[in-house]
Amino acid sequence: MADRTKERILNTALKLFSQKGYLGATTKEIAKEAKIAEVTLFRYFPSKEVLFEEVINTYSFLPTLKEILEKVKKEPCEKALKTIAHEFIKVLESKKDLIKIMHSEMHRYPEEIKKIHENIIENTITVLSEYFKKLQRRKILREINTVFAARAFLGMFFSYFYGKEIKECLNLKKEDTKEVIDTYVDIFLKGVLKV
Repeated sequence: MADRTKERILNTALKLFSQKGYLGATTKEIAKEAKIAEVTLFRYFPSKEVLFEEVINTYSFLPTLKEILEKVKKEPCEKALKTIAHEFIKVLESKKDLIKIMHSEMHRYPEEIKKIHENIIENTITVLSEYFKKLQRRKILREINTVFAARAFLGMFFSYFYGKEIKECLNLKKEDTKEVIDTYVDIFLKGVLKV
């Protein structure tokens, strides 16, 4: 029962943070929408900041990435990277309202909230970087800074996701996501120089 209540609070908080942002959504509204008393919400999450952090940690790409890396550890590198990219785009698309509102109001966030956002990004990069280090030990990837490589990899797909959102707003021609993933992974693994 307690787990279901916590999950309901998190789902409701995600919905309201996605609609109104961190600054606009109140704990009173979240509790009301979750059909609980505000005091109950505070039993699970002592502050709005703690609730927001739990929402970000629960619904970010990081838990999904950890699951994927466990599943693809024996897969060929190219196939694993395509799976990671596909799932990353899927998570971004499912949370696009939250991402949009966070980006639009980030400059107004208190420092603690900016830090939560920064930490989840850095933790995701660290986990992917560790995967790249394993590939280096297996002599699959050349010696490079794996943190920069992880940033570059995720950055390519985040840029595609963001550009896709802009194109949809402007009714511009859409690109085929599978083709984008295949091409970006190919560029990431082989570079662009003709050898």
